[in-house]
Amino acid sequence: MINFMRINNVDLDKISKTIDNGKKDKSTLKKKISLEGEWIIDNKGYQFVTELVYEKGIERIEIDSPSFLGGDGNRPGAMQYCIAGLTSCFIGTFVNIAASKGVRLSKVSIKSNCIINFSKTFDISDEPITESINFEIDAKSDNASKEQLEEIIKMAEERCPAIYSMTHIIKPQVKLL
Repeated sequence: MINFMRINNVDLDKISKTIDNGKKDKSTLKKKISLEGEWIIDNKGYQFVTELVYEKGIERIEIDSPSFLGGDGNRPGAMQYCIAGLTSCFIGTFVNIAASKGVRLSKVSIKSNCIINFSKTFDISDEPITESINFEIDAKSDNASKEQLEEIIKMAEERCPAIYSMTHIIKPQVKLL
């Protein structure tokens, strides 16, 4: 196995091992992400709490709806976390692809926004809830052209798990316990 280095803060050795294991056994590439949460019935300044367990710890996340949705706006709302996750997943996919192609980035930043129409949420009309999701990426590289970076963006759009989840119908299975 070739000993890579860290490019763009991406450990290519770890990715290489993941790919090698996946070629031997595709089931190693399937990962389950789970969480449990609780809606807070009594006003504590937020409405929902969960703990996100990750490889090296646990992060407590408190979520509150904005006031127009009945919360107090004391914490980020669910859609803010959703867009943060989507944005992070997309830019992470972009940077990983760039690193795997040997493209050294000297700068990477992203702006994102999402237009949400709450008219269906409030049973006012049957208009689409999500109207748009927009990213603006500022990426600079000394060893890749703008055209090469645009090609990496296209690849990231095709490979990003969060973008896939937004663009393909995945029916949730919900049951009451």
